[in-house]
Amino acid sequence: MDHDSYPDSYIAGILQEAKSFALVGASANTVRPSYFVLKYLLAKGYGVYPINPGLAGSEICGQKVFANLAALEEPVDAVDIFRNSQAALGIVQDAIALKDKLGIKFIWMQLSVRNDEAARLAEEAGLKVVMNRCPKIEYGRLSGEIAWAGVNNRMISSRKPVILGKGYQQLSIRKDRP
Repeated sequence: MDHDSYPDSYIAGILQEAKSFALVGASANTVRPSYFVLKYLLAKGYGVYPINPGLAGSEICGQKVFANLAALEEPVDAVDIFRNSQAALGIVQDAIALKDKLGIKFIWMQLSVRNDEAARLAEEAGLKVVMNRCPKIEYGRLSGEIAWAGVNNRMISSRKPVILGKGYQQLSIRKDRP
């Protein structure tokens, strides 16, 4: 996989198939990007499991915080890494060790997080990998939501957007969600 450029179909496929994310490096600080992503993914219908050893046992956005991936009690499809590039390798090694127990299929490294060794190991273990991308931004770009803010989403389409739930400004790329 070329990790310098991902086809939209690859990113959309992951976002459509994943039902839950373990968010490693989650923060309870409401101005941190990890908090925004956690809240956004919850609003889009994903299960989100915050991982932060310093906050273990507390809650962020009503979700129980776990100390590490091994402490998770539920299966999780994707591991979203909100830590630095050096820390990503250890997190990916933990995810690989737990992939069968937890059902992990995807590794997602946030903006500015890239570790080619971690990606190679994950792919050798059968996991799909995304690096240096944000699921919140990618979801918004692929659904068309991000264009409402005046951001170029690199897509021109006359396709009718999929509405998530009731109301407006809740577009979806997932056809299986209300």
